[in-house]
Amino acid sequence: MQLSERYDDALSYAAGLHREQERKGSGVPYISHLLSVSALVLEHGGTEDQAIAGLLHDAAEDQGGEATLEQIRVRFGDAVANIVSDCTDSWTEPKPAWRQRKTDYLASLATKPAESLLVSLADKTHNARAILMDRHQVGEAIWKRFTGGKEGSLWYYQSLAAIFERQMPGALSQELQRIVQQLAD
Repeated sequence: MQLSERYDDALSYAAGLHREQERKGSGVPYISHLLSVSALVLEHGGTEDQAIAGLLHDAAEDQGGEATLEQIRVRFGDAVANIVSDCTDSWTEPKPAWRQRKTDYLASLATKPAESLLVSLADKTHNARAILMDRHQVGEAIWKRFTGGKEGSLWYYQSLAAIFERQMPGALSQELQRIVQQLAD
């Protein structure tokens, strides 16, 4: 598959939206996460719409809520906007309590279409991979970066891995399982 200028536009748009953001506690520009999610989507058979949604999956949640989602809908179409919406775990500010937000998101995965699940799986796999890499550098202090701490974060990622193993079996869900097991060890 060859990517079109829409992908280039989405890359530029995502870079602009997230220019000031960094990955938790790492100093790494946030765009690296978005690029990684998009790459995982493409590497695991995703469409251009899914790859664009990979670049924009955090845009509404982190950069303007429903107004940003509407901009995405106008600029990139309903398919991309629907995936971005499905990847968003909160539409309100302030966000609900962490545990409830995560519990609600886990429950919602049962009703998400495969197009959205692939993007979410790529997102969660890259997040887990980044946590594991950072843990190798900073040790158990890594868990202080996360609202759920070690126990809550492991619960969330173990729950995600189990859900994706059932709903999206394949190489990427197996990778998430392996990473989460390493985090738990």
